[in-house]
Amino acid sequence: MDKQHLRLILNGKSAGRADVRDAVDRVRTLGHDVSVRVTYEGGDVVRLAREALRDQAEGEKIATLVSGGGDGTLHEMVDAILQVLPENEKLPFALGVLPLGTANDFASHIGLDPADISACLRFAATASARPMDVGEVNGRFFVNMATGGFGTQVTAETDPKLKRVLGGAAYLFTGLQRFAELSACQARIEAEDFSFEGAFLALAVGNGRQAGGGIRLCPCAELDDGFLDLTILPVPESGKALDLLANLFENGVEGIRDGLIQKKVRKLSIRTEQPVQFNLDGEPMNGQDWQIGIRHHLIEMRR
Repeated sequence: MDKQHLRLILNGKSAGRADVRDAVDRVRTLGHDVSVRVTYEGGDVVRLAREALRDQAEGEKIATLVSGGGDGTLHEMVDAILQVLPENEKLPFALGVLPLGTANDFASHIGLDPADISACLRFAATASARPMDVGEVNGRFFVNMATGGFGTQVTAETDPKLKRVLGGAAYLFTGLQRFAELSACQARIEAEDFSFEGAFLALAVGNGRQAGGGIRLCPCAELDDGFLDLTILPVPESGKALDLLANLFENGVEGIRDGLIQKKVRKLSIRTEQPVQFNLDGEPMNGQDWQIGIRHHLIEMRR
C-alpha cells in the first residue's frame, strides 16, 4: 500500500470526538500521513481549503483533501476550491469524506457508514480516486443536490436540537407542524426538450440521490454520468398536499406514483414569481432566477 498524505479539514464541532481521534491514529499506524486543520468560526472551511491548494503548489504533495463534517462542510470545501481554480485546470488532489454531520446524505450514496469513522477515514486513504461530476447553480457548485420549494424551507427551519434527537424524522415533524405557514412555489422551468410552468411543492436537482436526512428525491442519479436528475413535485388537487408531503418525507419519490415529474438534464433554468430559497447541499441561496448545469468529471473523489 502506497503511503498517502491526507489533509483533514475537521468541523470544530467534532474536534473532541474520541472516534475521530482514534480514526486519525489508526490511519497513521498504517503508514499514512494525516495533517488535521480544525475549523473554529465561519469562513474557516474556505480559508483552510484554499490553504491546502497553496500548500500543494508549494510542494507538500497532498494526495487527498478530506472533508470532516456533514454535507454542508463538503459543499463549502468543494465550492471554495473550484471558485479559485482556473476553469481548465485539474484539481491537484483527490477529495474524500469523513461523515460527521446529522444527515450525511452524500456519504450514504458512496457507501460510507457514519457509525464506523475509522473505516471511513481508512477508505479515504486507500480507495480509488474516481472522476465525478459537480453541479453548478448561478456560479456556485454543489456535490450532492440542489433542492427548492416547501421541502427546502422545512430543511432550513428544522431545529438543530430536534435533528439530533430524531434524525431524518425531524424534517417530517417540522414539515407537518409548519405546513399551514408555507405555500407552494410558482415557477417556469425549462431544460432540453422539456418545460414546466405551474406550482410545485418541492423540486430537486440531483447529482446524488438523497437529501434532507435520507429522503430519496433522485433515486436514479449517478455521480459520473454527465447528467443531473430533475424531480418536480407539482401541487396536487386540494386536500392532498399534506398526505403527499408526508409520503415524500417517509418514503422518498419512490412512494409517489401520480403527478411526479422526473427528467435527466444537462442544464436548466428556473424562474419563480416570488423569491424562493434553494439549498445547495443544505446551504441556502435566495433568488428568483436560477441557471443550473453539470460540470462533467470536474473532480476526483475517493469512492
